[in-house]
Amino acid sequence: MRYSKRERGFTLVEIIIGIVVISLSFSIISTLVLPATEQSADQVQQIKAAELGQSLLTEILGKAYDEQPGVSGGIYRCNDNGQPNCSLTLGPEAGESRNNYNDVDDYDEITQLAGENIQNALGENLGDYYLGFVVDVSVVYDGDFNGVDDYLESGSSNQLAKLVTVEITTPSNQVISFSGYRTNY
Repeated sequence: MRYSKRERGFTLVEIIIGIVVISLSFSIISTLVLPATEQSADQVQQIKAAELGQSLLTEILGKAYDEQPGVSGGIYRCNDNGQPNCSLTLGPEAGESRNNYNDVDDYDEITQLAGENIQNALGENLGDYYLGFVVDVSVVYDGDFNGVDDYLESGSSNQLAKLVTVEITTPSNQVISFSGYRTNY
């Protein structure tokens, strides 16, 4: 059998060089693309945490300042002359659950773990959407607006304002905090 000079293929050396060049280019491309996909996943988690944190903070700050002046927007403030004192103990009153919280400090010490019992204001379970997220809420008196619990700072509580802090922990253990003040007006 005779072969003409036109019917030449690739030599073994050319094939090996081609394979090496292609493998190097794939490895370079994958090292550039892989970190971008990981970063993209973190951004999705941050967006979900922002949605959850902001909605919960808005829900909390929409409640009355304290149990004492009345939850219907009482005319007088707690600690005003002749009015009852603001609550010293923060947290829900006996028999209260989230669907009937009526003031800001009822939310103190709420912890919703890993999507199991994360709920919206209507009590609907959002666990499937926030799987792996953890919610922690704290409420403290911070009448001097410095971000520190007045009781821990000075041994007494300036009851002019309550600092509400909502911390959302993402599945990648990144903690994102949201804070707001509810004042005694």
